[in-house]
Amino acid sequence: MIDTKRFTTNSQAIAYEVAGNGPPLLLLHGFPQTRAMWRPLIPALAQAFTIVAADLRGYGESSKPVDMADMSFRHMAQDMVLLMESLGHSRFHVAGHDRGARTAHRMALDHPEAVHSLCVMDIVPTEHLLTRMTTDIAKAYYHWLFLAQPAPFPETMIGHDPDAFFERCLLGFGKASLEDFDPELLADYRAAWRDPDCIRAMCHDYRAAIEIDWVHDTQDLPRKVTCPSLVLYGKDGAMAKLLDVPATWQDRLVSMEHAAIDGGHFFPDQSPKATTDAVLSFLSAL
Repeated sequence: MIDTKRFTTNSQAIAYEVAGNGPPLLLLHGFPQTRAMWRPLIPALAQAFTIVAADLRGYGESSKPVDMADMSFRHMAQDMVLLMESLGHSRFHVAGHDRGARTAHRMALDHPEAVHSLCVMDIVPTEHLLTRMTTDIAKAYYHWLFLAQPAPFPETMIGHDPDAFFERCLLGFGKASLEDFDPELLADYRAAWRDPDCIRAMCHDYRAAIEIDWVHDTQDLPRKVTCPSLVLYGKDGAMAKLLDVPATWQDRLVSMEHAAIDGGHFFPDQSPKATTDAVLSFLSAL
């Protein structure tokens, strides 16, 4: 039985769970998942760290902002810094996948004093992706442009069959099948994405990426993340096929390690042990 806790900040309620003992490690999920994605990894990670796995605002059991501007990565990052402070962790490690990784990157820029180390999973920097979007990238990541369309167009289309749309997202970013996802975790994701408020918030997430986060990231191009950083990506994912993922981060991270993990975009689900081992190896060397 998962003990779900809630923390209220910035008028948002953030759902989270805690496990283990040791230095604090914050885990942030991506689209279209919830914090449940980390549960296969938590037992091993919790042997060495205090794990805090949280639902980003707009996702899972966290509250769903009505305004697009409230779904920026800057707001998401601040939520998590304040959550960790409330738990007594003024400085912590953070690992994120997909939108959680973009939130973690923004956190490392906005709150360098709080982030001990950064791990981003299967993303290239937001500014890089949007500024240099090619036809092939747009085709593979069409959802960035679809979800960012004015409301209520994408919300209406998705709302007719949320499972069909979001399961296509799970399978569409490189070498995945539904069998790669634990049935209990899939049930958690489906329960979340069938909520019209969650659909709206996820659309706002992608609208904010183009309207707000792209601006923030462009302004911060001269800045680098100064903490030790690990870039993980799916060996068979769309990102790896279309881009040199480590190279996109080279000028943005002062200290970078990188590794390719078997699987596609959702390699933490496909290769949980390899993902856990990579994270533990990186953190243990710090």
